[in-house]
Amino acid sequence: MKKIILVILCLVFSLNAFSQQERFVKPVDEASQDASFKNFRDRLIRTVKRKNKAQLLAATDKNIKVSFGMESGIKDFQTFWKMNSPNTKIWEELLAVLENGGIFFRNPRGKTFCAPYLFTTFPDDLDAFEYSAIFGKSVNLREKPNLSSKVLASLSYNVVKVDISNSVTTTKDINDFIWLKINTLGGRSGYVSAKYVRSSIDYRACFDKKRGRWKMTVFVAGD
Repeated sequence: MKKIILVILCLVFSLNAFSQQERFVKPVDEASQDASFKNFRDRLIRTVKRKNKAQLLAATDKNIKVSFGMESGIKDFQTFWKMNSPNTKIWEELLAVLENGGIFFRNPRGKTFCAPYLFTTFPDDLDAFEYSAIFGKSVNLREKPNLSSKVLASLSYNVVKVDISNSVTTTKDINDFIWLKINTLGGRSGYVSAKYVRSSIDYRACFDKKRGRWKMTVFVAGD
């Protein structure tokens, strides 16, 4: 009987230890596998950094998918992102996507590149609505939501759960987070600057080669 109890306790301990292990989603970038795409992406990154609307539209497919609703096409793309406004957020959102890797997928017409890496490599066994990941290397985990607070740990690409109710937003927009309260799978807890936490279903882009030219065919968020 004592042996059975000991075995059970060992199993419980092992399962608990496994559940406390950190998991990571590390960067992957296959862009260099196709020189034409790599050159296209490099140019597009420069375009976005310069906030050149005309060049961005030239690199965008006329039938681009904008959302999972009715929006699609170049006109809806411009309207959705308020591209005539100096306050449009497309430049920061698209730059974060373009500068963070991605993977090629085969399709009947050739291949598609989707970015960032997190969209394509996030573990299938984790709910994307429940788990996110640290989107960077050596990100400070702080005791409190401010830059002068004690640093508890340095995180790199850890899978995390976000505690929205204890996170910090701007005074103007309750959906615009500055600091996120997070918990890693290894049991660490604290605050991280919101720009370093990303969900696999945040904004992502896909690119296809049409008539010999690469075009952005998808730029959406959600599932």
